[in-house]
Amino acid sequence: MMFVWLVVAAGLFSAGALPVYRELKRQPKPKATPMAQLSQGATRYRWYGDPGAPVAVCVHGLSTPSVVFDELAQELVLMGYRVLTYDLYGRGSSSTPKARQTPDFFAKQFNELMANQDIANDITLIGYSMGGVIATHLAAQNPHRFREVILLAPAGMTSVADRPTRWAMATPLLGDWAFHLIYPRHMSDSLKRDAESGTKAVSILDEQLAELGTRGFVGSVLSSLRGTLRHKQEATHRKLAQTNVPVTAIWGREDTVIPLRALGTLTQWNRNARQVVIDGAGHGLPHTHAVEIADALADGY
Repeated sequence: MMFVWLVVAAGLFSAGALPVYRELKRQPKPKATPMAQLSQGATRYRWYGDPGAPVAVCVHGLSTPSVVFDELAQELVLMGYRVLTYDLYGRGSSSTPKARQTPDFFAKQFNELMANQDIANDITLIGYSMGGVIATHLAAQNPHRFREVILLAPAGMTSVADRPTRWAMATPLLGDWAFHLIYPRHMSDSLKRDAESGTKAVSILDEQLAELGTRGFVGSVLSSLRGTLRHKQEATHRKLAQTNVPVTAIWGREDTVIPLRALGTLTQWNRNARQVVIDGAGHGLPHTHAVEIADALADGY
């Protein structure tokens, strides 16, 4: 009997240690430049365009770093913007601070980066997916800083998690263990489907696969799910609607991550928001339909 219990205990220990072992095998953050040294860690950023042009700042989403904006940034430069992209904490080459990843957490990174880059006001703020939550939060808190807010397939209107993920989000410790064990395979399988269907550029798929092999990434995804994506953003959108900041929301008609019904929800929360739907676009619209996004923005002027 003692032997059986020892076998069971060994099995439980092995299962419990597996996520830790996998995390230790992952690679440290890749070194990159330029980097801004902020109070919570280093932030990788990149500028595009003429230094004298009006500034547009792009905030990416949950699982893909700022490379997701490369195509769109080039289109925005052609429209006359100077564009700043950066990696959120826990993604790309930016640091992974040990802190709950809430909208306030990401707002602090944004505000410190703006100070580091000597950017004060008159910012066109572009938020994609989870970045839409961050952008809305920033603009609602300090509307005087922003010329306009552009939301690309923004999260915050509907749940972005399936039932097992919602359980992990709501369950400390055991949920952490399960998420670290299951999420990498889930994301890897999803990326394989994207590769087979051709819905994402190869460069984006490569970046996301690289993220899976980077230390701290999986924990950052879970922290953001808990701290930023777990709750709907009705109060924040209604607060932003009371300001004079113009809001444009652009959606992909074929988006299965943020379904099109979210458009109707946003309309209820901010009736002044301009809404645009791009036919044939899925959730990867910043890199798959960058020209169409630029055309939609140009039509709004």
